[in-house]
Amino acid sequence: MKTQSRFVKSVVAASQKDAPQMPWARGARRAAFIAKRKGVMLKRAA
Repeated sequence: MKTQSRFVKSVVAASQKDAPQMPWARGARRAAFIAKRKGVMLKRAA
């Protein structure tokens, strides 16, 4: 197998795997952005 085809196969295989969830995808920061967009005030935790 040529190096390039092996590389392409590994890239395709990696892209089809489930990716871990990025920290900015969910959570308090995202909720704050959505609330700001909707014009809703959120209660902040101290």
